Amino acid sequence: MSEEGPAVAGDAMARGARGRCPRCGEGHLFDGYLTTARRCDNCGLDYAFIDSGDGPAVFVILGVSVVVCALALWLEVAYSPPIWVHFALWIPLILILCLPLLRILKGAMIGQQYRHRAAEGRLESHDLH
Repeated sequence: MSEEGPAVAGDAMARGARGRCPRCGEGHLFDGYLTTARRCDNCGLDYAFIDSGDGPAVFVILGVSVVVCALALWLEVAYSPPIWVHFALWIPLILILCLPLLRILKGAMIGQQYRHRAAEGRLESHDLH
């Protein structure tokens, strides 16, 4: 990863959220919907450092579940609709909210990894003599 100034580094998260390279902001970050590319097609940044893990999914699940559960409970208490109404409303809403947010948050997390030079932990060997 190259050196960059603080103003440029602050943009890494926004670039990632847009699905762009966290370094140059021009190349594509994703090959598929959630599959990351091997490297930036513009500046050549190697994306081997990327490991967003389950973080984006956890944030999406927690956020969307609060919204959907609150709305479903309100609807049930206020109107007591049949169960098919709940299925017809909440399953599409969950998909509409989760799918775009998952890609956005994954890109943002990758941008943060790039900005902070996050990498897999390494143990250093020290002589104890």
